[in-house]
Amino acid sequence: MNDSYNWAAQFGEIFVSCCEEYEDDNKDYDAWFDEEDVGFLKSIGCKPRELFDFVEDCCSSDSGEPTPETALLIAAARRDYFLVEQKGVLSSVVIKMSDLPAKTAELEGIAWLPRVIAKAEAKLRGEMDENTMYGCGGDSAFFSRHHIHPADFLRVIWAAKGDTHKILNFVNSGKYL
Repeated sequence: MNDSYNWAAQFGEIFVSCCEEYEDDNKDYDAWFDEEDVGFLKSIGCKPRELFDFVEDCCSSDSGEPTPETALLIAAARRDYFLVEQKGVLSSVVIKMSDLPAKTAELEGIAWLPRVIAKAEAKLRGEMDENTMYGCGGDSAFFSRHHIHPADFLRVIWAAKGDTHKILNFVNSGKYL
């Protein structure tokens, strides 16, 4: 059952359970989720592989990033977009890693920005392929360097509606639009 009031707690419980599976050396993420879990994730616009990527990075990084809280905030931005903009309908489009701007691409001298914008747009729409992660090491380095939380960036991308000047202003100022 989809419980809009308690969805964040349900996400947190699933995240912790997945971390326990990962730490028990179970890397078969398809086995982590029962039918109810898969239905819940689908109802918030989250794919099992996306959750696995966050769990894997959380459990295997020295910094513990993304934390469960960061994963929840990113999931919340995606969920909001999914419910508000997409009216709960999943996109059938898949953006491959090769479709993204190059890792060396710059926008007004800011390295990685074109790539992370494209990834954030694809993340919001639920269109990233399974081999691409929003919040990967390159994204994390960009966010750290610019003192931006990855969930805040998603919301800025949503609010900017493709206006790169608004995104540049945010990245350069660190302030919301």
